[in-house]
Amino acid sequence: MNRLVPILAASLTLIVAAPARAQAPTATRRTSGSVTAAVNAITADDIARRIGVIAHDSMRGRDTPSPELEEVATYIAAEFRRFGLRPAGDSGSYLQRYGIVRKAVDTARTRVVLTGPTTTTLKAGVDVNLVRFGPLPDREVVGPIVLFTGPTDSSNPLGGVDVRGAWVAQALTASPQGVQLDQHLATTAFQSGAAGLLIITNRPDAQWQNRLSRVTAPLVTLEGVGGDPAPVIVEIRDETAVRLFGLDVAAARAATRHATRRLEGFTLSFRPVERVVSRVTAPNVVGVVEGSDPTLKNEYLVYSAHMDHVGVAGTGSGCSAVGADSICNGADDDASGTIAVVEAAESFAMLQPRPKRSIMFLTVSGEEKGLWGSAYFADHLPIPANQIVANLNLDMVGRNWKDTIAVIGKEHSDLGSTLNRVAAAHPELRMQPIDDIWPQENFYFRSDHYNFARKGIPILFFFNGTHPDYHQPSDHPSAIDAEKEARIVQLVFYLGLEVANAAERPKWNPESYRRIVEATN
Repeated sequence: MNRLVPILAASLTLIVAAPARAQAPTATRRTSGSVTAAVNAITADDIARRIGVIAHDSMRGRDTPSPELEEVATYIAAEFRRFGLRPAGDSGSYLQRYGIVRKAVDTARTRVVLTGPTTTTLKAGVDVNLVRFGPLPDREVVGPIVLFTGPTDSSNPLGGVDVRGAWVAQALTASPQGVQLDQHLATTAFQSGAAGLLIITNRPDAQWQNRLSRVTAPLVTLEGVGGDPAPVIVEIRDETAVRLFGLDVAAARAATRHATRRLEGFTLSFRPVERVVSRVTAPNVVGVVEGSDPTLKNEYLVYSAHMDHVGVAGTGSGCSAVGADSICNGADDDASGTIAVVEAAESFAMLQPRPKRSIMFLTVSGEEKGLWGSAYFADHLPIPANQIVANLNLDMVGRNWKDTIAVIGKEHSDLGSTLNRVAAAHPELRMQPIDDIWPQENFYFRSDHYNFARKGIPILFFFNGTHPDYHQPSDHPSAIDAEKEARIVQLVFYLGLEVANAAERPKWNPESYRRIVEATN
């Protein structure tokens, strides 16, 4: 679960004793022998054993990228091969690789030019701080400057001013913690077509130098992933604004009424240049169980989970060592979901006849870094997006309640009602799917299913919620409730079988489609 990427020997010693085997669900009259065998193959023993492999200390938290993540991907690919899944990665393999590029600002070649009565070139990292939230644009950003002063009107942040193609300027006050952007004004300005944001601050010298030292720090971009560059935000200090614009910065900062004015005769141009510091790749793993229906086999249900975690403590992971334990194992987050996908793949591969639709099994990397692997996969699908009927994503399904699993996104498509019907048909599983009980946490946008949803694919996200061990060394295989997870995997198996064999594909709630899909594309 994201907060705001050699084949292991079968004899690898487990660090958790295998729990008792899960109770096999009672077969109904509608359940064929093949389905019964497939469901019975999903066991607590298998789940505990496999989580113990990929969340073992030797995997060092499966950071993206890392040699240990590569080992996990190789292990999963070998399992898919053993099950007889068709490879759906690059060049006939199970692995799909994406590029991770670290770029730094080339301050010697980056230009910030103010044109007015005279032309002045400001030096990035000396006269100008670049506030970066993502990739810089690969073009020149140029426009006039519109100064906003006084409190922002939340109902009308721009005050009716047309800022298309212009730099929106504000005088902001520094605190010991830094400078707080006017998020409402900035967001509205960029949504209205502003070229960039120019902030004028009174940072003290030490804080200013600290911020300038970050200008050349490398940032990561993904090769081949679409999306717009991050908003352009440049910062100058009060004395620079006074010298260049003749601006009374103190008065602008002290204004008590909202006002705007164009800085007549001035144009600001920003031409960023970046250099590549490093380029590596990371893996996703993709396999397919081919459908049996001559027509419907061209439609796909996708199971997904992320196989990466945050690595080891003390590496910017947000995970703190506990005594001598510095390995952030990520057993629940998300070895549990990854192994759920592996277990489901093995069971679907056993079925004869196969389901009517094809089923794709996907384990991605880089989720903890910002949904990297699923973002790349969604932009480089092995099949057209309109052939994917649904995505079932599992991220943290091995902890908390014994008889309950939160399923985020139930209200957005008829997958929710299908799941409720399937769960009711299998009371022997003792597993109740419930709606999102943490809407304030925005979990819908924080795991890999979101990259399917933004492509217009209905999703369900199976999630047991966080716990004190989240992103800590204590998220350990010994804490996994494998018996509970086995019943969750059995539930999502039955759900997948229903979706794969249904005459109609899942349908979005129209209002949800407008809000989630159309509004983001």
